[in-house]
Amino acid sequence: MFALEPTAVFEDEPWRIDARCADGTSALVDLFFSEQIDDILRAKAFCVECPVKDECLAAAIERREPWGVWGGELFANGKVLAHKRRRGRPPKVRPPEPVLEELVPRYDPSFRVAESA
Repeated sequence: MFALEPTAVFEDEPWRIDARCADGTSALVDLFFSEQIDDILRAKAFCVECPVKDECLAAAIERREPWGVWGGELFANGKVLAHKRRRGRPPKVRPPEPVLEELVPRYDPSFRVAESA
């Protein structure tokens, strides 16, 4: 498998420039491709205010992304999962889902990462 140059990706999918997760540092990769349920919920919450969430989800479905959070949805084996189950036997009484939206900073469309020279 060959890695695509960033310019080639942006030419094929120009919406990626406006993606909230495109900070240019790859710092969020571990969050969006984690197996931990709390990380998956944080990644989904991060996508809530993204201006290109719908385009991201549509492109991920078209590419049949094998795993990760794309467009605010969790993918596994190229399909969208409703939720990820914890390992082991399920509890008799389901605990409430954690609310992580307040842990994720609000999206500011005027903020841009400075380009390196």
